[in-house]
Amino acid sequence: MSQKDHYHIHDIGNGHKHDHSHDHAHSHTHGGVDDYIQAINEYRKTFPKKKDVIEQTPDPAVRELLLHMEESGLETVFDRFDKQQPQCTFGMAGVCCKNCYMGPCKITKRSPRGVCGADADLIVARNILKATASGAAAHGARGRESMLALKMAGEGKINTPIEGPDKIFAVCRTFGINTDGKTIQELAVEVADILLEDLSRTVPDKHKTLHAFAPKERLEVWSKLDILPISVYHEVFESLHRTSTGTDGDWRNEMKQFLRTGIAFAWSSCLGSSIAMDSLYGLPTRSSSRVNVGALKKGYVNIAVHGHSPLLVSEIVKLGQSEEFQNLARANGALGIQFYGICCSGLSAMYRYGNVIPLSNAVGSELILSTGALDLWVADVQDVFPAIMEVAKCFKTTVVTTSDSARLPGAEHYGLDHNHSNMDQINEIARKILTRGIESFTERRDVPVKIPQYEVEAEMGFSVEWMNKHFGSVKPIAEAIKSGKILGVVNLVGCSNPRIIYEKAVVEVASILLQNNILILTNGCASLPLLKLGYCSTKALEQTGESLRDFLKDIPPVWHMGECLDNARASATFSSLALELQTPIKDLPYAFVSPEWSNEKGICAALSFRLLGMNSYHSVHAPIQGSQNVTDFMTYGTKELLGSEMIVNVDHIALANQIVEDFRSKRKELGWNE
Repeated sequence: MSQKDHYHIHDIGNGHKHDHSHDHAHSHTHGGVDDYIQAINEYRKTFPKKKDVIEQTPDPAVRELLLHMEESGLETVFDRFDKQQPQCTFGMAGVCCKNCYMGPCKITKRSPRGVCGADADLIVARNILKATASGAAAHGARGRESMLALKMAGEGKINTPIEGPDKIFAVCRTFGINTDGKTIQELAVEVADILLEDLSRTVPDKHKTLHAFAPKERLEVWSKLDILPISVYHEVFESLHRTSTGTDGDWRNEMKQFLRTGIAFAWSSCLGSSIAMDSLYGLPTRSSSRVNVGALKKGYVNIAVHGHSPLLVSEIVKLGQSEEFQNLARANGALGIQFYGICCSGLSAMYRYGNVIPLSNAVGSELILSTGALDLWVADVQDVFPAIMEVAKCFKTTVVTTSDSARLPGAEHYGLDHNHSNMDQINEIARKILTRGIESFTERRDVPVKIPQYEVEAEMGFSVEWMNKHFGSVKPIAEAIKSGKILGVVNLVGCSNPRIIYEKAVVEVASILLQNNILILTNGCASLPLLKLGYCSTKALEQTGESLRDFLKDIPPVWHMGECLDNARASATFSSLALELQTPIKDLPYAFVSPEWSNEKGICAALSFRLLGMNSYHSVHAPIQGSQNVTDFMTYGTKELLGSEMIVNVDHIALANQIVEDFRSKRKELGWNE
């Protein structure tokens, strides 16, 4: 393969050692349909039932609450998963097309093409591209709120303090912004303007965040592949255009846009949003918290924050922790106000403000509500499932929504409007929500409370900034990797998925990696079982190999970096260490590990790290098995282009052991000790 061809995405599948030949272009025209149906049927056999979850989930609190809900006659996500079986073969394989209303169409042996002539390759490629566009829009939309808030705070249009001046100065240096004689407010506006432009640019131009922060080696690779994005808005717009009826008929061209949209997600939806949040709300600080349901406190106004948007959550937590509202709660018979975190909003609030107790990821939200201990549930955007309303009603928990993008039938709404025209009223809205929480406390005195007594101490708030402060630079970590004290580094993240025993894969993969001296970074939903079960504590050093334990000394072996958006911190860690080691990311013992991923953002997150040159490892299949060509592209087909592969194994123990062996192979290629 010539150098030119090496960077030509349309050559994917041709001339590669795993190639199935050009004759396989219409991959399921004949026997291929039987192949993917058999594969899906075998895959479905691995799905657990609710009773398996009860027996095998690693968190005893989850087991106790599942039994509690069963005794109460309440349905859970695991009950609904059981009722959905067997799930649709065509949907799981990605060969169900609902693009137009001549369909829906499905690919079978009798009908190898849809009404319009689209084959399995095209249908699968279009579906995965649409999912990627959705993931880019999801993180980008909530990031836009923070970017707008940063700009408006700088302009004095909202009374929100800028709590991350150090971050703003650091970003200005990277962007090349002259800071001389400028106030922090003026600089905040300049940074926000760049982030917003990169998010929403329509006229083609240089993507400033991408070119300022991405590794030079990667920029060259992406440029040669012609997958540099214009903006998130444009690439989402373009993805939906290409997948619309009768537009793009080439599955390879769809996958090229898939990669381009992934870059837009990584460097705007994710990194750009992270920059805005850190600039406005401040950098994380290494701190500790009690974690798990045993930390629920009786007698307090208990408020859970659930979702991903920090604007109102930040104000609610800061106001709620003030003497004014603590006293108001006491005046109404409570011991005070206590905050808890569900999913990502709680994690980001915890590492910034402290005393926000993480309880569960999104899939476990119904279980937390069933304790009866929550007076107010504040839901903003993403991973807030409609089913919580039924459980909340049973326990008289007041649910409040705060975003025009995310309403729940039966919930009360106090939030930002569609145009964010009331962003200057955040303080007033937060006061209404807190007052409603205190009222709910007084209305719920007769609700029985069940709190399983399981809790641990966990640490969080790790970042590149923390590493530089603690170690003086990232050099000691880089030296430990090169010497073999640290075999490698993984980012262990993702959602939860009932296709796997709840939280089991994350925990057991972590155990194997730690035993083999692999340092773990984590954030988001997958981090909750690691928090709850002691992996983010120095006690977990007992589970590590000797050399990792000797290096870390009094530092947990799992570094909790925050919410799912904080994949940007993990990316910065990998990039900083690669720079120190003077070795491309693709050649280093790094991995992105997401055993239980379950949604569009999960596809985007894995793709972001794959684009950097890191393999991604999973125990849940993507909906691509209906196309051999797309499956080949997604698995080993990007090795030539990006230096990375997607590895899927529903046996998560085997998956973890493969990561260890792959790291040893990478170290051998580098000539490093194990």
